[in-house]
Amino acid sequence: MNIPPVEPGTVGPCPVAPDALQGIKRQQTNPARWNGAGWQAFVADLRTAGVELAESRAACGAYATDAGGTAYGQPHGVAIARSAGEVAALLRTAQAHRVPVTVRGGGLTTEGESVAYGGVLLDMTGMSRVLAIDATALTVRVEAGIYWHSLAEELRREKLDYLSAPLNLTSSVGGTLGVGGIDVNSARLGCSADQALSLQVVTPTGEIVECSDTENVELFQRVILGYGQFGVITEATLRVRPYTPLSMHYYYYSSLRTAIEDLQMLDRNDASDYSGILTIMDCAVNLLVAFDSDEREAAFRRDWEARLRGHGEFGFALCMLGHYALRPWKAGEALYLLKRKQAVFPEFRRPEYMRDNKMHDRSVVFSRAVWKHWGSRNMVIPDLATPADKFVAAVERGNAVCRKFFAHYTLYCVGIKLRPEHRPHYEMSCVPPDAEGWAYGCEFEPMIEGEVYSRDHFQAFKNAIYDIGVDLGASYYRFGGMMKGYIRRTFGDELVDKHLAMKRRADPAMILNRDVIF
Repeated sequence: MNIPPVEPGTVGPCPVAPDALQGIKRQQTNPARWNGAGWQAFVADLRTAGVELAESRAACGAYATDAGGTAYGQPHGVAIARSAGEVAALLRTAQAHRVPVTVRGGGLTTEGESVAYGGVLLDMTGMSRVLAIDATALTVRVEAGIYWHSLAEELRREKLDYLSAPLNLTSSVGGTLGVGGIDVNSARLGCSADQALSLQVVTPTGEIVECSDTENVELFQRVILGYGQFGVITEATLRVRPYTPLSMHYYYYSSLRTAIEDLQMLDRNDASDYSGILTIMDCAVNLLVAFDSDEREAAFRRDWEARLRGHGEFGFALCMLGHYALRPWKAGEALYLLKRKQAVFPEFRRPEYMRDNKMHDRSVVFSRAVWKHWGSRNMVIPDLATPADKFVAAVERGNAVCRKFFAHYTLYCVGIKLRPEHRPHYEMSCVPPDAEGWAYGCEFEPMIEGEVYSRDHFQAFKNAIYDIGVDLGASYYRFGGMMKGYIRRTFGDELVDKHLAMKRRADPAMILNRDVIF
């Protein structure tokens, strides 16, 4: 048996890729595991400081992967956050012993950003309370480990609602503020992070600091959309709004380009409260438009609905019937579309959440649909974020990549209204540096449907999507973790080195979330 030679700088065969062909260079892989130097002394000092740490195989194994399901690692120990003081003690001790700390909220990362490759896994879900609701000022103070659906339930009791949140509401508030957060109302209200008024942050050296646009401004700018590099968010004050049910409208297109152009037209003219695109296939594109008030809905119907080039459900069904009648060899595709429609559409019209044609609990409806119809063992969702003028090209090119790799897939497209005053937050983030007014994002998600793919297949797919971003000068919503090799290609050495220098000043031992960006 001939054993292939080991490349210089490696030790033995690749330990994380038994499904990879020998001799073929991998696209990307897990980082090296921390070697555990000084761990016992760290644990002793941590326990002296009163911080509990679980080291059993069962405790550590529970955090072996994230929602992406392609990155795997195991911490040496797990700490459940209980207070800012405990988090501060943990980070001070970790800084002194140079022990890496990986922070995890809902674990909904897809590139291993919340997977610990040794060191400490800090689970923030132990800090998940609503601390104060001010119905007059329309603000809420929460602990950062709370999930958005739990926050929504607390606010609903006070007839209030969050402004914008990720569609998957098992995301944590702190994790979302660190990466942005995109909702179907982001084209009007901005990303989820834009609603943050102030934060309590524990710095990498263990200081507890309150920061906002007027207090400790530099820290606030770096932590918002900072991908966990400059501190652990432990509390947040967010803007909220009065609760309103919403009315939904759907328009169907056979052309991605036409649907995107109509989406952007609505956004530019502030014609709806919610807007987004969700495809069943690239020839069956759904433009979602929704409203918080009857007045806004009436204005849309009067001024904008006739300008849309999509069809209603019945009209689109007739178009598809004619299309496939002339292409009988595509009968399998037509059957897939019909089955997908029958499975997905009822989720957005469940009678227990609909009254008088209005949706009364969008948080449950959207989150249920995301997990039931798009979740799986592997949440492989590469994305592209571009200025408005590059978005059509990005989506069309990404769609062509999807076709090469998977039989079925879905695209989710949404706009993000940019706040000029928040420009410092957007530096080296999912917001492209040349975007003005709006940025647009598209997620490309394969429908796994019980199939088994190698990690190399998934990684090659993600790299092909990310290469489009480099070519277009775009950004990404998920550019860290296993895909952090794209960071310098995307932002350039000057900007990356600037942030690396800030990171080294804030985190001298480079312990906090070190496998995410730097």
